[in-house]
Amino acid sequence: MTDPVLQISGAGLRLRGRDLWQGLDLEVQPGEFVAVLGPSGSGKTTLLRSILGLQQLSAGRIRVAGAPVRRGNRGVGYIPQQRPFPLGTNMRAKDLVALGMSGTRFGLPVPRRGDAARVAELLRAVGADRFADDAVGALSGGEQQRLRVGQALVDNPQLLLCDEPLSSLDLANQRAVTQIIDRERRERGAGVLFVTHDVNPILGVVDRILYIAGGRFRLGSPDEVLRSEVLTELYGAPVEVIRAAGRLLVAGIPDAEPHHPHHEHDHDEDEAGVF
Repeated sequence: MTDPVLQISGAGLRLRGRDLWQGLDLEVQPGEFVAVLGPSGSGKTTLLRSILGLQQLSAGRIRVAGAPVRRGNRGVGYIPQQRPFPLGTNMRAKDLVALGMSGTRFGLPVPRRGDAARVAELLRAVGADRFADDAVGALSGGEQQRLRVGQALVDNPQLLLCDEPLSSLDLANQRAVTQIIDRERRERGAGVLFVTHDVNPILGVVDRILYIAGGRFRLGSPDEVLRSEVLTELYGAPVEVIRAAGRLLVAGIPDAEPHHPHHEHDHDEDEAGVF
């Protein structure tokens, strides 16, 4: 038996006078892919912030690779939501990936032996070597997101946190980014915690689902969690899960909000839980 890369025990979080979730227990094993689903405001992104050491729990504890949570843990990779860089951003693609090495150092970044080779390796791994010298602002959303994945993989993280990394991407780029993340966990044993509003692009790679709604949660395999009766119980209102052509549609979610990929929101507000 190997030790979990992530252990969440009896965790609770109260924010602005509201309990987002309480009594949350979750262990993520090396190489395991866990998706986190739920409606807007359920605390999905805030859960990632807690693991990153940016948000303090109101109860319980979180341990990463057996150690208490701390900011700047190089054993944790983080892939944010896709938000386009301005057109005038002239930084080269390879320099953006290199920031994953130098961005958390104190003082001015000093190149280390092997840095350039590692950046080149990452660019190849995420399929970005062909535009390594291009300005980031001139790249497509999918190309920019590949670079963010490369940044997150710089230190071969034991735990990879993904916050809506497929939002705003077309189907081809959703598939490409998913394959990169899936390959990383299979080949290097990284545990993956993947927040998403749409489970369909990752259905083929998910091991378990953590579904958070109304301050409650359910954890299990996709077949165990994505069921009409389970979601109806979570929401306290009729919810129907429809399976068609290998895809899922959830109908009747109360107070679900439309998906606005470029809408800025507070860190405790997540994307809509319709997929």
